Amino acid sequence: MMVELFQSLFDWYMANLNYFTIALLMAIESTFVPLPSEIVIPFAAYKAAEGDLNIYLVVLAGTVGALLGSLFNYFGAKYLGRPLVYKFANSRFAHLLFLNQQKVEESENFFIKNGKTSTFIGRLVPGIRHLISIPAGLAKMKLKDFVLYTFLGAGIWNIILAIVGFYMFDFKDQIIHYIGYILVVAGILFVGYLIYKSKKNATKK
Repeated sequence: MMVELFQSLFDWYMANLNYFTIALLMAIESTFVPLPSEIVIPFAAYKAAEGDLNIYLVVLAGTVGALLGSLFNYFGAKYLGRPLVYKFANSRFAHLLFLNQQKVEESENFFIKNGKTSTFIGRLVPGIRHLISIPAGLAKMKLKDFVLYTFLGAGIWNIILAIVGFYMFDFKDQIIHYIGYILVVAGILFVGYLIYKSKKNATKK
């Protein structure tokens, strides 16, 4: 049942994956919203392998989208300033998006350690990739440098993901089959986690 459901969702997702949605999803991924690029570019490249999209335009759309999302973080941090950025990071809404002050501080420390090239290097580092534009904005990094390094870093990352997705086409049936079972296990673990949390909270009371 779960495998069939996943197949239906997968088919719907793939049917609506085009250059515009690729750019849109990658723009969202590059803000503070926890949308992994690993579920966008590889599957778009998979469509390219089927002949429905152009692999070069997939990478370009994804990179432009990533840049737009990063610019949202950059300008937001630049004009809001550190106090408001940290206040937002400590809000309940931010916590729902798995964002907190510690993650912002980690991205700031990474930026301080690596300088302006951190916007290039950071695009290749999980956990830092989508937040590195915040310290760049806080530091008021030159816009032209930010755009250049972000575009290059995001482009390289998207090329890597596109290569993975392009060759994933040869193993599509096995991948869909196993992902369905993985989702079942993940669902069971998540329900178990919720039960554990509720019991733990009840014990505290």
